[in-house]
Amino acid sequence: MLLVGPRCFRALLAVFLLLLPSFVGAEDFAAQMAPTERRHTLFGIPSGTGPHTRILIRDIYMMASNGKTKMADWVAYQLDASTVTGEGKTSRKWAADPWLPADETLEPADYDGANQALQVDRGHQAPLANFRGTPNWADTNYLSNITPQKSLLNQQAWRLLEEDEREYVVRHGGSIFVMTGPLYEREMPKLPKADEEHVVPSGYWRIIAVPALAGRPAPIRVAAFIFDQDTPGRKPAATDAVSVDEVERRAQLDFFWTLPDAIEEQLESGVDGGLVSELIGQ
Repeated sequence: MLLVGPRCFRALLAVFLLLLPSFVGAEDFAAQMAPTERRHTLFGIPSGTGPHTRILIRDIYMMASNGKTKMADWVAYQLDASTVTGEGKTSRKWAADPWLPADETLEPADYDGANQALQVDRGHQAPLANFRGTPNWADTNYLSNITPQKSLLNQQAWRLLEEDEREYVVRHGGSIFVMTGPLYEREMPKLPKADEEHVVPSGYWRIIAVPALAGRPAPIRVAAFIFDQDTPGRKPAATDAVSVDEVERRAQLDFFWTLPDAIEEQLESGVDGGLVSELIGQ
């Protein structure tokens, strides 16, 4: 087995991604990387995913889909006022992801009985409501973008933080960039009717990056949050905010790695209490 250090890994990742065939159809991945970097992420896509992942790039989000867990290691998207505002009718019509092999994704029937047995919902990582202003909102209902999320979390703190994102872009204008994903820190019960091997998350992380105003020393401001599956029904709180370093440690991922090391370290080591307050109103 070849072992490489973090810097070598990042370089190899960049080369690998450019050579990787795209899962979006006829266009190749290399041709899509430049616009995708601008459209979905800032300062590098998250690195650190294992050999079971596929990068999927859609118009409204991108993800690293994990064929072993059957969940996305991370989902990333950009949000602005135009994406969140719309009067068209939306619905939750669940479907297996057509871009994935059948043995790498769950199907709607796999969630049968899960709400009653485990008190879980089909929880979006890229929320449907964030994209009601686009023609592609239905893409959020693919099960690659869904995890079994405890109902109290999904319907309270998680949902309210998603609402805070939408309110922030409407109130402040401009764009924000969001990355979200699962944690696997303890074993959780399986979906009772699923006929495929999968892993249910024990918690979730969310990173919200706001491009900074001109003249600021850092190019972005960042707020990161972690929620356990057993978070009680409540609003998101300042105590849910953590450093990006904490998310990296627990999710085993690396974010914003194209930034100069000194800026990355400053950005990721602390909690931007001002931005957290602006987002959640505390």
